[in-house]
Amino acid sequence: MSNRHDKKQDDLPYRPCVGLCVFNAAGKVFLGRRIGGPEHVDATHSWQLPQGGIDKGEEPFAAALRELYEETSMRSVTKLAEVGEWLSYDLPGRIAGEAWKGKYRGQTQKWFALRFTGLDAEINITRPGGGHHKPEFMDWRWESLDKVADLVVPFKRRVYEEVVKAFRPFAG
Repeated sequence: MSNRHDKKQDDLPYRPCVGLCVFNAAGKVFLGRRIGGPEHVDATHSWQLPQGGIDKGEEPFAAALRELYEETSMRSVTKLAEVGEWLSYDLPGRIAGEAWKGKYRGQTQKWFALRFTGLDAEINITRPGGGHHKPEFMDWRWESLDKVADLVVPFKRRVYEEVVKAFRPFAG
């Protein structure tokens, strides 16, 4: 008899997810420094753009807005664009066994570009989502789009390079 733990990683599905590239008025993107988790491998590569899972029956853009609020408290955004295809990455072996209880080989993500129209004071990573969600970031900053791929964990870099290419017209 077979169960999930007997499956090789390549046989596992991808976790459906959204990713967000949030630009401020100056064309810089929101970048958060992860608190921890199995994907946190070192201090240099602990930064990422907001992202999160899609709930069953949820539309990707609705998930994007929900995840953004749950991670940053941002609500003052407008949609600029989305990447047409889903972008996927595989987790390295050790991390794949720890993340999401080993049920997924990685994530397949629908990416959206948003314009932040609010004030920085709206952003709250220590009590995100009105204090109803566990913080995922310990720090944040506005960063040049061209620098983000070098700051994420290496196994996400190819996806981030695609996102940078797709959303470069919105960068300052």
